[in-house]
Amino acid sequence: MAEFYHKKKKVCQMCTGSDVDYKNVEVIRKYINEKGKILPRRVTGNCAEHQRHVALQVKRARLMALVPFVK
Repeated sequence: MAEFYHKKKKVCQMCTGSDVDYKNVEVIRKYINEKGKILPRRVTGNCAEHQRHVALQVKRARLMALVPFVK
């Protein structure tokens, strides 16, 4: 019988003190995949409140043409 191991839950980076700003492209690129889509919470490990903040910052960066909509 196979044993199941639970992965350790990721800690929200923003709750620990990190911040995401639309002008900081290096940080924004961590939250989007190679096609330019916003990564989900289960991948980034963000809490719901901060995932909404990240999504808003990514969308602002797209509108300012700092990050492309599609690659």
